[in-house]
Amino acid sequence: MAEVESFTLDHTAVKAPYVRLITTEEGAKGDVIANYDLRLVQPNENAIPTAGLHTIEHMLAGYLRDHLDGVIDCSPFGCRTGFHLITWGEHDTVEVARALKKSLEEISQASWEDVQGTDIKSCGNYRDHSLFSAQEWSKKILSEGISSEPYERKVVE
Repeated sequence: MAEVESFTLDHTAVKAPYVRLITTEEGAKGDVIANYDLRLVQPNENAIPTAGLHTIEHMLAGYLRDHLDGVIDCSPFGCRTGFHLITWGEHDTVEVARALKKSLEEISQASWEDVQGTDIKSCGNYRDHSLFSAQEWSKKILSEGISSEPYERKVVE
């Protein structure tokens, strides 16, 4: 079985919230994609409840695209501590952290009408959303500051 980088990360050494470049990969035609760890809460100390994480996921899908070029996908970790962000090309972690910060600020101020994909036709589990939870977690993460480094706190402005 192939070794997965995320499972070699020492989850006891990182200091969330942070943005970390996991890897870049080049395709056969020279296209480059980058995979980032958007860690919102400290691993093994906290986890965002499913409904709140689900709503954050739906909102990040749009807001991150508004603030960062080349977003391909943003998907939650099964451990509920953050997200994988996949982009075309590589971005500086400061740039990604600023885009995440802006997105979380927008989530914290959003109304239910701002949440995309919350009906039976557009979501595979449309009953499992909580804007209140998404906003409370966004505010908590913002109050802690988002670092552009995983092992030392370099909080972005």
